[in-house]
Amino acid sequence: MLKSKSRYLLAAFLSVAIWGFFSIPLRNLKAYPSEEILYYRIFTSLIVIWIAILLFRRKILIKDIQYFKNALPKEKQIIVAQIIGATVLLTLNWYTFIYAVNHVNLKSAAFAYMVCPLITAFGGFLILKEELSNLKLISLGIALLSIIMLATGSFIDVLWSVGIAALYAFYLIIQRKMKHLDKLNVLALQITVAVLLMLPFYIYHHEGFPTEIWFWSHIVIIAVVFTVIPLFLSLYALIGIPSSTLGIIIYVNPIIAFAVAVLYFDEKISMHQLFAYLLLLFAVFLFNWNLIKDIFTFKRK
Repeated sequence: MLKSKSRYLLAAFLSVAIWGFFSIPLRNLKAYPSEEILYYRIFTSLIVIWIAILLFRRKILIKDIQYFKNALPKEKQIIVAQIIGATVLLTLNWYTFIYAVNHVNLKSAAFAYMVCPLITAFGGFLILKEELSNLKLISLGIALLSIIMLATGSFIDVLWSVGIAALYAFYLIIQRKMKHLDKLNVLALQITVAVLLMLPFYIYHHEGFPTEIWFWSHIVIIAVVFTVIPLFLSLYALIGIPSSTLGIIIYVNPIIAFAVAVLYFDEKISMHQLFAYLLLLFAVFLFNWNLIKDIFTFKRK
C-alpha cells in the first residue's frame, strides 16, 4: 500500500504561501486601528466558518460533539485547556502581526516567520519528543545562520519578530497534540472563543460601526482567504506531518513576504539580505529532503 504524505505537505506549503501575501490587504487598511482590523477579522471569520460547517460538515460536527460527551472528565479538561490556550496564542499572534505590518515595518513581520520555524522545531523536539535527524539539525543550523545575517536592524524590530514567532510556534505545538477532533471544528471553536475573549474589549472601545465598502471588502478577503482557508490547511497538514516539518515550511512565508515587500511595496534589498534569504530557502529543502525524496520516488512504507 502506497502511503504518501504529499497532500499534507502540499497543504502546508499552500497555507504559508497564502500568508506570504497577507501584507497587501493589511497595508490597504493601514488607516484603521490594528485592534479594529482584528475585531472584524475575527467576527467575520466566525460567520464564515460556521456557515461552512453547518452547510457541509454537520455529520462531522455531531461526531465530535458525541466524542466530547463520551470523553473522561480529565480528557475533557485537557481539550478545553488546549482550545483556550491555543486561542489566546493565536489571537495575540494576529494582533501583533497586524500591528507590525502597519506600524512597525514589513521586514519585522517577515522576520517573525523566520524565527518561528526554529522555535516550532525545537519545541516539537523538546515538548512533543519529535525526533530530529542529524540532517535536520544541520538545516536548523543553516537557518539560524541566515537569521543572524538578517538580524542587523533595530533591536525593537527583532523583539517584535520573536514575540510574533513564539506565539504562533506554541500554537502549532498545541495543535499537534489535539488528534481526536476534526481540525475545522477545532478552528471554529477557537474562533468562537476568540470572539468571546475580544467582545468585552470591542464593546469598551467601540466608537462606531465602519460602513465603507473598501474596509468590508478587505475584511471579508482577510477572513476567508487569509484566515479560515490557510489555518484549516495548516491544521490539516499537522495530521500527516510533524509540527517541526510544518515549522520549517513556514520559511516559505517570509520568502514570499520579502518578495512582496521588494517587488510590490518597492522596499530596498541588499545583496547581503538576498544571500541570507537564499540560504533560508536551502535550509527548507534540506530539512525536508527525506520527505521530498520519498514523495518523488513514491517510496513504500
